[in-house]
Amino acid sequence: TESLQACGIEKLMVIDKLEVGPPRIEKRRIFTPYTITQGKKNETFELIYSFKKDVFDPEEIESQNLGAMITAQVAINYGLFCRQIIFKGIFNKLDRTFIRKMAENTAREIFVKKILQPNPFLIKDFCGFPALKRAAYLQSEVSFSGQQSVPSKGKVKWKAENDRYAVLSSGGKESLLSFGVLDELGKEVHPLFINESGRHWFSALNTYRYFKNNFHHTERVWTNSDRIFVWFLRYLRFVRSDFLRIRADDYPVRLWTVAGMVFGTLPLLRKKGIGRLVIGDEFDTTRRLRHQGISHYDGLYDQSRYFDRALSDYFIRKGWGIIQFSILRTLSELLVEKILSKRYPHLLQHQVSCHAAHVKNGRVRPCGRCEKCTRITGMLKALGIDPGICGYTEDQISFCLKKIVAGKLHQENTDVEHLLWTLGQKGLTGPSLPGLPEPCRHPEIMKIRIDPKRSPLEEIPEDIRQQLPAVFLEYAEGIVHRFHNSWKAVKI
Repeated sequence: TESLQACGIEKLMVIDKLEVGPPRIEKRRIFTPYTITQGKKNETFELIYSFKKDVFDPEEIESQNLGAMITAQVAINYGLFCRQIIFKGIFNKLDRTFIRKMAENTAREIFVKKILQPNPFLIKDFCGFPALKRAAYLQSEVSFSGQQSVPSKGKVKWKAENDRYAVLSSGGKESLLSFGVLDELGKEVHPLFINESGRHWFSALNTYRYFKNNFHHTERVWTNSDRIFVWFLRYLRFVRSDFLRIRADDYPVRLWTVAGMVFGTLPLLRKKGIGRLVIGDEFDTTRRLRHQGISHYDGLYDQSRYFDRALSDYFIRKGWGIIQFSILRTLSELLVEKILSKRYPHLLQHQVSCHAAHVKNGRVRPCGRCEKCTRITGMLKALGIDPGICGYTEDQISFCLKKIVAGKLHQENTDVEHLLWTLGQKGLTGPSLPGLPEPCRHPEIMKIRIDPKRSPLEEIPEDIRQQLPAVFLEYAEGIVHRFHNSWKAVKI
């Protein structure tokens, strides 16, 4: 078998050694040192997670193991760039297998999406890698230093109740709709927010304040993970030194992000006895594609149903009893926005889906220029909803509609074509520019779509699965099932 060096990606191994841990556990905090060795230079950055209540017993081995797993997630992004990664702390066999498997998958995703495909953050000398197909793209030698004595395979039992739901919450439409539906169905819902220390928290701030004042199960976890991601970029010499000044709708190199949030909620799930973790992901986040022969998940693995399944399997085998899933996978992004705006307008007004939100007069406002803002304003206008409800000005709305016609959306072609068609029917857009998607109606976009590969119903627990159609069908235009390469109507 040809070595990885044959395709030149060894040039990406710019960090000699990354050491993670061991974590220091307090009742309400985790401190885990990340140490980078690059030549003769060593530098350490401390990753922190902080909770508002006691969630750990510093002397308990299970707490030490959980703290190690939470703070290990950041490192999974760097298996393509480090010669060696050493995890220090308590990790059993299941933990070690999980970390290696996710590091392998993430290395491939990053190689395809961040190295092979256009990336404005890379310097020119590191562009143009040949897309040679390999069995594995993980370049790091991954090892563990510490005991394995934490029980495995179901011996550690958490008291996880299936009638308690946690929603990984933000200011986005998916988590707002997930909360709204579950709350309406009479479930005990716990909105859990991950407060990153930088500006990214702005997008969740309006929603968090509303939930905190109105729903007593609301919780917030603080972390400085966003700072450690920036710290790493200064060691990746193929990343432009002016990366902080580049305006883009994506991160420079990382793709294993949601896991840091999911694992950050686990101490609260354990303390509260929550057995169901709901992630707000819709139909188009599960994709299997090929780039010049290399299979990948389009950079969306940690939003896909495969991620839910992998995490659920890990949680169950650990004995934690948690199932992770989304109740929205049968819905398009446009249908999610429709249900939220029509059924839960009191939640819609707190939605902030923006890459560069800012605070004005004590409330977070969207930038009105990024790709996310463009999508949101376009969808709201297509639905006949005033984007001003979400804080957009008339000038911002006009700007975003022009960007839509110019082809500035990161959606699947069918979604873009249907959105353009819907806007055109309302007289809100003119003809598309040459080479860009043409307006075209795709009726399935506004239907509940059951797809064995992308949205199988079996991954939603049966009791909640039976209750969802009553809500969704008030706004969806029927149900369709994927059969071979076409959609077939399902009788209601």
